[in-house]
Amino acid sequence: MNILTLLWKNLWGGDRTLRFPARPTITERFRGLVRFNRDKCTGCAICKFRCTSRAIDFKGGKGEFTWSYDPGQCTFCGRCVEGCKDHALSQDEDTPPIYTTQGELKQSYTVARKPPAARPAVVTAAEAPSPTAATPAATPAPVPNPATGGAE
Repeated sequence: MNILTLLWKNLWGGDRTLRFPARPTITERFRGLVRFNRDKCTGCAICKFRCTSRAIDFKGGKGEFTWSYDPGQCTFCGRCVEGCKDHALSQDEDTPPIYTTQGELKQSYTVARKPPAARPAVVTAAEAPSPTAATPAATPAPVPNPATGGAE
């Protein structure tokens, strides 16, 4: 091939790549940034233990806890979302935004601990009403006599 023809095609042939910030189309079931809903979170920290890339940090205190997420470390695997029983985590279906400095997209939330759900009271045997007290006294049924074959 002639070198001039090759140069002509390269210079005047048009773009071969996407220009910044154009993005490719998103495939079906793409998993993006993790979103945190502080109203649903109970502070169990399961998401931190399921995050293999250490993108989620959890620090608990007496009356509150701090939940942090760094998308720069996230691999967008979705394990944290799958493990959240309270459905406090979700993932966007859009590509993450572009960032230029480390930690620029990091999010941190401080949430007050919720009181535990009220458990039903356990009734002890001394406090429980006796079954005979609630029902009227019944006369005992006649006991059959095996010798005579009738009731006594």
